[in-house]
Amino acid sequence: MSDRLAVMSNGRVEQVGTPSEVYEEPATAYVADFLGVSNLMSARAVGVDPQGRATVKLGEFDLAALKGDLDARGDVKVTIRPERIRLEEQGSTGENRVPAMVERVVYVGSTLQVIVHLAPGQTLQAWIQNAGEGIPYQQGSPISVYLPRTRSRSS
Repeated sequence: MSDRLAVMSNGRVEQVGTPSEVYEEPATAYVADFLGVSNLMSARAVGVDPQGRATVKLGEFDLAALKGDLDARGDVKVTIRPERIRLEEQGSTGENRVPAMVERVVYVGSTLQVIVHLAPGQTLQAWIQNAGEGIPYQQGSPISVYLPRTRSRSS
């Protein structure tokens, strides 16, 4: 296993770092999509709040992100890994929660891949641990999707 790697695009180095750094802190949307699975959502950056969080609009919903290009304005990509997303009961409230509907659940053994359709129109995949207690979601189930601000990146 390598201790450093470089991700290149069209002959240009996009990012160099340890596998963990590149996976957890991708420098660009290209790197996030290249290494592992990542959800990329189109959003609009509107500013930084007093706590230093980038505020982005995902449709009519405000999201806070603590990583990435916090000074960006206008069209951006918000990135979050499937294993960082939490699925909650419909109507859950709080920061970075977006209403959604379950489109599909795929049994993958140790994890369940849950494809969700967010109210603003984006489709994401979430991975949840298979606890051996059956499949907790059914197609068409209304839920809330929690996108932790510490795991959301704007670029």
